[in-house]
Amino acid sequence: MPKINVYLPDELAQAVKESGVPVSAICQRALDQAVRRITAIRSAALADLTREDLAATFPNVTARARDAIAHAVEAARERGAALAGTGDLLAGVLAQEGNLALRVLELMEIDPAVARARLDGGDADGEGDVPGGPGRGDGLRWGGPAAAALELAATEAIASGHNYIGCEHLLVGLVTEPDGTAGRVLRDLGAEQRAVRRTVESALMGYTHLRAQQAATQGAAGGQNPAQAVAALVRAELQPLLQRLDRLERHAGLDPEAPGGDADR
Repeated sequence: MPKINVYLPDELAQAVKESGVPVSAICQRALDQAVRRITAIRSAALADLTREDLAATFPNVTARARDAIAHAVEAARERGAALAGTGDLLAGVLAQEGNLALRVLELMEIDPAVARARLDGGDADGEGDVPGGPGRGDGLRWGGPAAAALELAATEAIASGHNYIGCEHLLVGLVTEPDGTAGRVLRDLGAEQRAVRRTVESALMGYTHLRAQQAATQGAAGGQNPAQAVAALVRAELQPLLQRLDRLERHAGLDPEAPGGDADR
């Protein structure tokens, strides 16, 4: 059986060793799923794709993230490219006013306008512009780096316990993808993968805190106990994570309600 080396950050490598998880089996399953998703993404014809089609194709993607993807497809189509690239995706994210990815860049003291200028100038996307390249004459499709970035965005959302894919996940995917134009532009501006991920997490925590404050204020104005309003919001925010944990427990046979579970002992 062929062997593939997988490089891990020091902290994760140590945690994997200490936990004794079956690395090979987990990696094989994860890679199989990723290959299937990337293959599906790369084979999708984009030339006649509408925004309604995008909503059906990406049901868990937020409206703003779908708009960013649609913007990327339209930009590549107008450019006459063979493949839509990561620069197109980044341009789409930057074009959506008020999304969390823009806030993350600003928190990292990276001006989105500078990133946009880099794409418009000497760093314009060229991943799919080679005459006669893959996809030419066969309809516009995602290039390899762009498909990988979309897959990485989905993986990031799943790993974070989120039941949606937003512009912030697209940003992490673009930064993490090593070969595309977008990742190079972002990293040159100081947006490293770990820093972006931590900033996204901090921004989401701040957003949740703000919503809690708003819920408390609105609850008080409506005669509702502020503490109850905050508790309801926190339960709503935690629900996707709790559901994910429940699925994992059921898969591992730890469900106390299932036959043979703790409830039967």
